[in-house]
Amino acid sequence: MTGNAGDGGADRDRAGTDGRLVDGYALVAFDLDGVIYLIDRPIPGAVEAVGRLRAEGRAVAYATNNASRRSSEVADLLTGMGVPAEPAEVLTSAAATAELLADRLPAGAPVLVVGAEALRAELRAVGLRPVSTAEEQPAAVAQGYGPQVGWSDLAEASLAVRAGAPWYATNTDRTLPSPRGPLPGNGSLVAVLRTALDRDPDVVVGKPEPALFATAARRAGTGRTLVVGDRLDTDIEGARRAGLDSLLVLTGVSDAAELLAAPESRRPAYVSFDLAGLFEPEAMAAVPGRPRTGGWSVTEAGGELTLDGAGRPLDALAALCAVAWSTSAGARVRAASPAAAEALAAFGLGG
Repeated sequence: MTGNAGDGGADRDRAGTDGRLVDGYALVAFDLDGVIYLIDRPIPGAVEAVGRLRAEGRAVAYATNNASRRSSEVADLLTGMGVPAEPAEVLTSAAATAELLADRLPAGAPVLVVGAEALRAELRAVGLRPVSTAEEQPAAVAQGYGPQVGWSDLAEASLAVRAGAPWYATNTDRTLPSPRGPLPGNGSLVAVLRTALDRDPDVVVGKPEPALFATAARRAGTGRTLVVGDRLDTDIEGARRAGLDSLLVLTGVSDAAELLAAPESRRPAYVSFDLAGLFEPEAMAAVPGRPRTGGWSVTEAGGELTLDGAGRPLDALAALCAVAWSTSAGARVRAASPAAAEALAAFGLGG
């Protein structure tokens, strides 16, 4: 791996900023929900973007915290959407959790599962035995997202953890994106047990832990890996923990306001509205910019940012990041010109 995402500074060496962003990287690792699709619908432009990468012979990988599908099922879903994918290209938190448990437990050990059938199938595939009740004396509890998870599942997990079973969470995403807006994710279900048990899980496997992205980066060999995600708290933080550059796309959960308020650990190297930013220099921006970037100027007073000037909206966002991140001003922004008001409106920011 080549790590150059650690300091978040505007002057660090960045790949691809003089031309196409993608040309600076050997492998592009995509998050799925909010980047490639929403639940089961492709995001506009995503099919074409991945197709273009494949036509150019570029390596791709998919890293998802969603534990409700196996790698083969995710590959089939992608292929059905027009994105040809192989199971080996898909890294899921369910498979990673199963592999971790297989390393720590004897073959055939019982594991109480809270989640979808995919998590049970991954556990069986590594030689462990999924169970459903605390009475079966599980050697561990594995909790992942499942749309049918209910009170009885959580109650059995609570009893098992209180009895001494270590608690593994595939991920702690508070929400998951959908065409109707964010829905409760596995993190919300984990929060139920956290409240009942008054403790955190023993192990969280998925993003922002670096394992999924580190695995993807190893496939790039000595080349550089770019992580593309829609969430600052999982995708971007996970990329930074793995020492990788990242592109935030504004097609999923995190928005411009969250970006401006992001702590250093969650700041991407680049931002774009969508996956066009991989190929079109005008469709992405390196962040942070400078207080004067691309025809824009940003000042701060009393914790409020003022945007003035005119230019590309993404350059305005880069300039806003420069001042917001250096002053901790957050997302309180006002416009000082008509063009600034339009740019702020494009990002859903006050003006």
